[in-house]
Amino acid sequence: MKRTTPLGFALAALLLTLGAGTGAAQAAPPPEPAAAPAASAGLIDALRDDLGLSPARAEERLRAEKAAARVEEEARRTAGGAYAGAWFDPASERLVVALTDRAEEAGVRALGADTRLVRHSAAALDRAKARLDGRAAPRGVAGWHVDPRTNSVVVTVVRAERDAPAVRAFVEEARAHGPVTVAETAAAPRTYAAGTVGGDPYYTGNVRCSIGFSVHGGFVTAGHCGRAGAAVRGWDGSAMGTFQGSSFPGDDYAYVSVHSGWWTVPVVLGWGVIPDRLVRGSAEAPVGASICRSGSTTKWHCGTVLAKNETVNYSQGAVHQMTKTSVCAEGGDSGGAFISGDQAQGVTSGGWGNCSSGGETWFQPVNEILGRYGLTLHTA
Repeated sequence: MKRTTPLGFALAALLLTLGAGTGAAQAAPPPEPAAAPAASAGLIDALRDDLGLSPARAEERLRAEKAAARVEEEARRTAGGAYAGAWFDPASERLVVALTDRAEEAGVRALGADTRLVRHSAAALDRAKARLDGRAAPRGVAGWHVDPRTNSVVVTVVRAERDAPAVRAFVEEARAHGPVTVAETAAAPRTYAAGTVGGDPYYTGNVRCSIGFSVHGGFVTAGHCGRAGAAVRGWDGSAMGTFQGSSFPGDDYAYVSVHSGWWTVPVVLGWGVIPDRLVRGSAEAPVGASICRSGSTTKWHCGTVLAKNETVNYSQGAVHQMTKTSVCAEGGDSGGAFISGDQAQGVTSGGWGNCSSGGETWFQPVNEILGRYGLTLHTA
């Protein structure tokens, strides 16, 4: 960026830290660092406001969620074909791993997870969902995803249209492919692009969206915000970059390269609600974990991960492999960053509701975007 902001100060502090250590030979060694807190005071406040957690509980939960993310990767490898998904349980602050074979329980529990025996493996449920992904869905079907907690494919329908013949037919077809649970939602999902208004955005044409995460050479954002070759203007209206790749629908991600005079930093804006967040990696948070979103319209809000690998049925077409959250968003937040602790999670795609009455929002996982375009996340 071209202006001096808290983001710039965060970068300066980071560079000063990384550049230390070249002083005189007589200098005394630095003292041992104190144990770092689980999160900044601002993030603790955000979790209190959006999730109702006390400061002590928020600290404990963030540490537990970070540990659960590590355990989930190990549990998947340990369980092999018996793996049936996993989720974070806020009550016990432990990861729960679903298994189809009792023989794998001891090995998974030794990792520090609880277990639950179920009938269907994650691979079987993914196959059932993939069959639905090949079908066109009526507007009254909001989306579908594999839910490890119910050990089924959850088909979400718009409440007002649940009895429409086309919706009922889609649900019956889904049941023919595997175990299905039907859930209801208040409204159909929509994308969160917006017309040109003030704020701290980027613009393409007359559309305002939000930057996701810095990568070396540019940033990632939502695909519905612009097509490949489209020019991008920064917050000040000056030429900022170009969409190098974009996909929507089917996916909802894009890569924007930036011009000289703009630079990338491993920071997500806290908008004064919390201090700007340094990005240190992209370890995926489990279902049930807390997560926060930064966008140019509604700034900073938090919630929890509700589901993964969901197909979302927008009016423009279905988008696959999305993560659903309880975080609110509004027009102009599209493309903005979802982050868990200091780990990048994904870019805002769309949802329903708003930040006054509540709602749900989906994001496209960042690791999928990095792999698709061969990008490297800019980390601290």
